[in-house]
Amino acid sequence: AYAYLHLCLSKKVSPEWIVEGDIKACFDEISHNWILDSIPMDKRILKEFLKAGYIENYHLFPTEKGTPQGGPISPIIGNMALNGLENALAMRFYSRSDGTIDKSHQNRHKVSYVRFADDLVVTADSPETALEIIDVIQAFLDPRGLKLSEEKTLVTNISEGFNFLGWNFRKYKGKLLPKPSKDSQKEVIKKIRDVLHKAKAWDQDRLIQTLNPIIRGWAQYHNHAVSSAIFNKLDEIVYNMLISWAKRRHSNKGFTWITTKYWHKSGKRKYVFCTELQTLERFSNAKIVRQRLASLNKNPFIDKEYFEQWKFMEYHRKKRITNPNSVLN
Repeated sequence: AYAYLHLCLSKKVSPEWIVEGDIKACFDEISHNWILDSIPMDKRILKEFLKAGYIENYHLFPTEKGTPQGGPISPIIGNMALNGLENALAMRFYSRSDGTIDKSHQNRHKVSYVRFADDLVVTADSPETALEIIDVIQAFLDPRGLKLSEEKTLVTNISEGFNFLGWNFRKYKGKLLPKPSKDSQKEVIKKIRDVLHKAKAWDQDRLIQTLNPIIRGWAQYHNHAVSSAIFNKLDEIVYNMLISWAKRRHSNKGFTWITTKYWHKSGKRKYVFCTELQTLERFSNAKIVRQRLASLNKNPFIDKEYFEQWKFMEYHRKKRITNPNSVLN
């Protein structure tokens, strides 16, 4: 999704208007009748899935509409319900005079569509085209019992920026600079703060072991974007949070004593939050790697050989960036 949006929006002639689609209570509102009529599987089993309900606080809540909350089948059914929206947009914006769809046909309205689960964005050449796109999407959703949220569905100019899947896409003086969104930054800081709150009595090894997957996972997710400055900022925030954590543990000790106890030399770095066994990851350790776009007409369950080769080449491409002396070129 990131690579495709970057491809769509990074050029000078790229579309400047974005429809940020928000489907109101997607999994809670999908029509059972539409699901039973449209999804090709054993109807008796499908009906049992839909009526299974969910348990919360030891109480069973039946599902009369939508899909069971938190159920493993719910995202699959939701994805099936939204499958076909791309064709609905293509029928309107990519169709020839004879009504046939041709993706190579000139797309003068600059319409491109990206969806992940129920989060979607569509590009457009003008606010008028964007409003027409909203009408096409709503007409597609109506038979499925779904609606776009009037409050959260937005038409945005790329110069103002928009958020999608944790990134903020925005053009500055004509140049696209995707960054981790502010909400995503707040979310990872909250996770770290929650860990530190629980870790009042933990030893340093346990704390590092718990924090590292959070820091590493977030940094690797965002290392395709323009993230270096944000990584450095987050490192500073985490450092200050760790100082506060250490001060609470040793309220009668001074700053120098605390930093000497918890921060040590590691490799070429003189000031590292570490023990003999564990070293805390830094956001800025993640190398910025530009993401390559995989083929959009391949299925990972059918075209396994393609994706195995793609993953192999991607792995060695990243390895060359971190190790320029690699023999694989």
